[in-house]
Amino acid sequence: MPRDPLTPSGPPPTSGALPPCGTVTSAAAPAPARASLVIVGAGPRGTGVLERLAANAPELYGGPGLDLHLVDPHPPGGGRVWRQDQSPLLWMNSRADDVTMFTDDTVEIAGPVLPGPALDEWTGRAGHTFVGRREQGGYLRWVYEKAVAALPPGTAVHHHRRRALRVTGPPDGRQEVWLEGVAEPLAADAVVLAQGHLDAEPDDEQRELVQYAARNGLVYLPPQFTADSDLSPLAPGEPVIVRGLGLAFVDLMVLLTEGRGGRHEGERYLPSGREPVLYVGSRRGVPYHSKIGYDWTGEPPPLPRYLGPAEIDALLAGPRPPDFRRDVWPLIGKELGFAHYHRLFTAHPERTAVAWTDFDEKYGACPPGSPELAALVASAVPDPADRLDLAALDRPLAGVRPTSYEELQEGVRAHIAADLARRHDPGHSPDLAVFLALLSAYGQLVRLGDVGTWWHGFFSFLASGPPGPRLRHLLALSRAGVVRFLGADVRVSAEDGVFRARSPTLPGQVTEARALVEARLPRPTLARTRDPLLRALHAEGAAPTPAGLLAVDPADGRVLDRAGAAHPRRFALGPHTDARGAGAFTRPRTNSPSFRQNDATARAVLDVLGAAR
Repeated sequence: MPRDPLTPSGPPPTSGALPPCGTVTSAAAPAPARASLVIVGAGPRGTGVLERLAANAPELYGGPGLDLHLVDPHPPGGGRVWRQDQSPLLWMNSRADDVTMFTDDTVEIAGPVLPGPALDEWTGRAGHTFVGRREQGGYLRWVYEKAVAALPPGTAVHHHRRRALRVTGPPDGRQEVWLEGVAEPLAADAVVLAQGHLDAEPDDEQRELVQYAARNGLVYLPPQFTADSDLSPLAPGEPVIVRGLGLAFVDLMVLLTEGRGGRHEGERYLPSGREPVLYVGSRRGVPYHSKIGYDWTGEPPPLPRYLGPAEIDALLAGPRPPDFRRDVWPLIGKELGFAHYHRLFTAHPERTAVAWTDFDEKYGACPPGSPELAALVASAVPDPADRLDLAALDRPLAGVRPTSYEELQEGVRAHIAADLARRHDPGHSPDLAVFLALLSAYGQLVRLGDVGTWWHGFFSFLASGPPGPRLRHLLALSRAGVVRFLGADVRVSAEDGVFRARSPTLPGQVTEARALVEARLPRPTLARTRDPLLRALHAEGAAPTPAGLLAVDPADGRVLDRAGAAHPRRFALGPHTDARGAGAFTRPRTNSPSFRQNDATARAVLDVLGAAR
């Protein structure tokens, strides 16, 4: 039986794996040649690849045995982000019924479909529940153990609680993975890099702010994982400027309020007196949209319609690389519009002026983003509130000019309250159709590789916002004066021994503080990552994308060099690559690109391991 050696008493490691990650045993006679695989990163992505290796091995791997090395300082399954020793106040950002680690019959893969329970089924919790990250870590640990148990007989799994520093070796030979604190490397016939979200060195602006804070006795927290941040320097009652209103801000808000003894009672927040005062702004000036709080009913939009495989094929076959704004965004906009209007016409026909079949035919004939398309929508959908306006969604405070600081607070609170009401009202179910179209578009865009950072931010703003209860907590904190909104396009300056924040939303308003927090994740670029292995790969010739991610072959995740050649033995998947999925986890029955990537990579890895026997 394969085992997970969580203590040094695990199965014998390959040559070079030293204690405490395993114990060395001797044999009376040479053992048959065993293939060896190293997976760097044992969190959700590494676990997903492991599940696909186990699923595909009966077909593709018939070796005498396999040594599988998992390299991660954190526990297998949950990894760093979903480890079980973090604050119980931190929730998942997805409903329990929207999270699965198992394939289903919608997933288009070459390997076998092996269904399994989604998070709600595994926990026994209601589907609409937002469970804690600790509980999700338990689910991931169970998935990991299930995958290990399904590996072929003779497989030995070794967990090395260390960081990987470097991978070396010729393309046509065994690779060597060097670990922190270990003199000899792990030998591997193939290596999969699945490190997940990574820390980064400060950029030029952040470095200057770090130095400025040190010179002036201020507090500056650069982009980092909120759960790992030391928030103790943020003093009770003191103003703190916060840049970012996404999910990292939500974690920060929770840890600095409930985490310091405050509590929510109904619509009120009862402070403990230990909270700082958070002055928060961002590019948009409002938080991400709430998660939708109702279920789908009726006919789903037939997706993809205007951004499917044929359109991606055409973009890839064009005479020049596709430009996102010129070539891709118009197709996305038309796809989102189709889903929106399909739902409006089929579920709420009383709010439309023509028959769906007539509208659908004319919609298809209009060029994306054209005046003809806008005129068609205006004639067929009488109420402007029922029309999809992507520009207005992207910049909700554009043109908003409050006359006072308090009017700005009231205006942002009104925006959040309206969003909460809309996102929990099935009368606005075209919003859910747009969400489904966003997922569909993301699944198609994976084939294009790096499409820049704007799209990922727009997707997250609309589709990956916080649970509704978190936004209700934000409203209560705003009314209590613990959180105060700065507006859109916030600019922070370091001058006169303090930090100052300004926003064109309220010209003339200046907020001063002795603490500044960047409430966002570090950008996973090869040039600035703190992951030593990826930095070494970059220095040795691995190709970065225009946005600085690790370039991989979209077919199977093989790492590309600067000449575009794929390394035959090195693979990479996840947010540090241009083969990243639409979110941390997969919704059931959505033909997830993450599952498709994991399966393709696992099958390619098994081919390499089979040839190495």
